This record gives sequence, C-alpha cells and structure tokens, in this order.
Amino acid sequence: MKTAAAYIRVSDERQDEYSPDSQLKLINEFAQKNGYFVPPEYVFYDDGISAKTAKKRPEFNRMIALSKDKNNPFEAILVWKFSRFARNQEESIVYKNILRKKGIQVISISEPITDSPFGELIERIIEWMDEYYLINLSTEVKRGMLEKASRGEAMCAPAIGYDLVNKKYIPNHQAVFVQQIFQDYLNGITIRQIAIKYTAAGLTTRKGNPLEARTIQYMLYNPLYIGKIRWSSGENSFSKTRNFDDPDILIVDGEHTPIIDIETWEAVQEKLKKQKQLYGRYQRAEQPHEWMLKGLLHCGNCGATLVKSRDFYVQCHQYTKGRDCKVSHCVSIERAEKIIVQALQNCVKNCSFTIQPTERAAASAIDYSALIKKEEIKLERAKKAYLTGIDSTEEYKANKDEILKAIQKLENQLNEITAKKADIYTYSKRCEKIFNIITDPEKSTEAKNQALRSIIRKVVFNKLEKTFSLFFYY
Repeated sequence: MKTAAAYIRVSDERQDEYSPDSQLKLINEFAQKNGYFVPPEYVFYDDGISAKTAKKRPEFNRMIALSKDKNNPFEAILVWKFSRFARNQEESIVYKNILRKKGIQVISISEPITDSPFGELIERIIEWMDEYYLINLSTEVKRGMLEKASRGEAMCAPAIGYDLVNKKYIPNHQAVFVQQIFQDYLNGITIRQIAIKYTAAGLTTRKGNPLEARTIQYMLYNPLYIGKIRWSSGENSFSKTRNFDDPDILIVDGEHTPIIDIETWEAVQEKLKKQKQLYGRYQRAEQPHEWMLKGLLHCGNCGATLVKSRDFYVQCHQYTKGRDCKVSHCVSIERAEKIIVQALQNCVKNCSFTIQPTERAAASAIDYSALIKKEEIKLERAKKAYLTGIDSTEEYKANKDEILKAIQKLENQLNEITAKKADIYTYSKRCEKIFNIITDPEKSTEAKNQALRSIIRKVVFNKLEKTFSLFFYY
C-alpha cells in the first residue's frame, strides 16, 4: 500500500465547498479504494485562506518542505479538487514540477485525469478555470464594494469616535475627544503634542495602541467626521499611500451623523494644506529653530538638507552620514544668512524671482485643479446613479446642484490664485514684508524661519561654484 498526504483547504470566498471533515472523509474513501494510506501526521490543513498565492499558506509550505525529504515520506498528495492545491496556474505548475521530480503526484479525487499528455492538457484547463474564477471573484467583490460605497454605507471598521451598530456608524463617548482634537489643532497645538495629550488622557486606537502623530493626521483628514464615506478600490489606495488628494478616491454622503461641523473641517483642511506647503517630509513645525535658514538650505551636489554640524557651521546631511554625497558643503551659518538677506533684498529691488512650481511648493493651482477633477468625477457618478435608477430625479438634481456649486467655488479660487501669480509687483511687495521681518532684531529666529518658508521653497548652496540660489513659490 502506498503512502499519501492529504491537503485540505477551506476558503472564505464561496459557500459550495465541502467542510474540512467532509473533504478528509472523501479523501480517505478514495485512498482505501485506490491502495493509498493517509497517516494522520500527513494531513495538512489551511483554514480560511485564499489559494491565490502560496506565501500565506503555512501548512501548504510545510507539506512542500516535507516532500523534499530524502526519505520520500509520501508518494502522492490527495486533494478534493485541484483548486484546493492552487488557483494560480503559474504557481501550480512550479510546485507540481517540484513534486514530480520527487516522484510525487497531485491527485484530485473528484476530477479524475488520465496519465497521458491529453490528461495533462485537461489538468491545465481546469487550473486555468480555477484561476479565472479567482480573478473574476476579485472583480465582482470590488464592484460590490464600490456600489456599497456609492450608497454611503459603512465600508470598514469604525474610526475613533464611532461604533458600528447594525452596519451603521453611531457616535460614541469618544466623539467629544474627536471634536477637541480638531479644535486643539486649530488653536495651534501641534499634531505630535495632540497625540501625546490624548494618549495620556486614555484615548487609544481601535486596536488599543497609543496614539501617534500619524493617527491624529489621519483623523484630521478623515471626511467620515463630516458625514462622508471615503473609498478607494485601487491598488494605491490612501490607506497605503496616504494620498488624500487622489482623484480616484470616492467621497459620498454617508448615512451616519457627523461629529465635526463643516466650518471647522474646512478650517482644519486649509491649515493642513498650509502646513504641508511650509514643512517638507521629515520636518516638524515644533522643531526648535536655532538658525533662520533651518530646513531651507540644501546641498548643491545631492539636494539633501544642510544641518548643524558644529556650533556655528552647517554641513550636508548625506555627507555627514557618509552616504551618497562625497562633496563637503560646510559653511558658516552667519555667512549663509548674510548672503540670503542680501539676495532677498536684491530680488525685491529688481522684482526678479526664480519661481519653482513643484507639487508641494506651488500647490495652490495644482490642488485646486485636482479638487475640480474630483468634483467632475462625482458629477459623472451622480449621473450614472440616476440613469441606473439608484437615485431619483429629485436626488440627482440636488446632488448635481451641490456639485456644480462646489466646482464654481473651486474655479473662482483657482482664478484668484492665477491672478495673483500674474501680479509680480504685488508679490514683490509681499517679499518686501518678509525682508523686513528677517532683518528685524526684535523678531525671534522661529518667526524669521516661518516668514521665509512662506515665500521660499529652498535655498541651494553650491560649494564648488560658491553660489546660493533662491527658489520662490507663490
């Protein structure tokens, strides 16, 4: 009698498959009739796991590893269906080839295949159909989730401040903390300080973890708090990239009660936008500003930020770490600040500015364009909802009017910014005010730094050419 292993897998994706006990019973019946013996230690079972990839199937991987043993522990692997073994045809072929070299055959007890080239062809067709089912299932699930989101229904676990009751978000006792967090941010408390404050007050994440700065940031960007549902079915969703301006993200009216009023929300979003413009990645507003150009001065060789290396000098961050930059950009803080003050004065006098409209630095027009595009997508979706009978004529008209008003408002704001960009004289006057701030001995270093950040994206120091280049934004 030949020894065989049994591989049993039950997924969460369909209801028409046998239970683990039923699969094992059928496998044992087949084994007895066909001269196989299945020892209990060679029964491998993965519960509630998709066969899309083998990486997340521990028992499957243990079975494959055991099959490579020199003692040849079993001569066949019995499965209820080939789909239990794998639904990814490429992986199925790879693993079956590995097993075949060890003299181990994968046998489906419900899909008998003849041992011939034609039988192998039939097996490949079955595997292809199983993989197609998985792909089609994924598409159908995404379509269903998108449809659910378009109706404003709850899509995921509740955020801080809400409970999920009968598939609907209901405000709980933490809602007052959420309101206080939004107000604290508007009152000038930094995101990091807010996280520390409310962690000390006993507030935690849904999983019971202490609050972090990114937790608070996510809350401040979350439209759930104003009664909206946000959903993205794309691979690069905001949960991974935190790109909250992605036009593919769907935002619709939800069925739940808002916690934050729209005025507070808009004020917070405006402040977040301004903070994003002033402070780049890895920079925090609460960091001490020991010198006026902190965070603004960059290496002309590699582009990294110049940081304090000694009491009165700064150096390229990458150079000090011995990384990519091999060119020293050491310069005294006093010299750099004197040159920048003089350069800004000349720019104001001559109305000459090097504008660099990057995504972050010149975010005004780009942001408004993205927002307008999002509204246009919402308008198209509202139309589809009406044409498919989801919304009534009255609902479509109300949604359409609201979206068109939003588009008009955004276009007006974009036109205002465009007009400002065209007026270089007005911009020169604004820079003159900044110049007066940074040359005022009564102003703090922090005030001077923030003033410069409002007009200057970066200052590039080129040590070899002995030049400082100022890059502005509107």
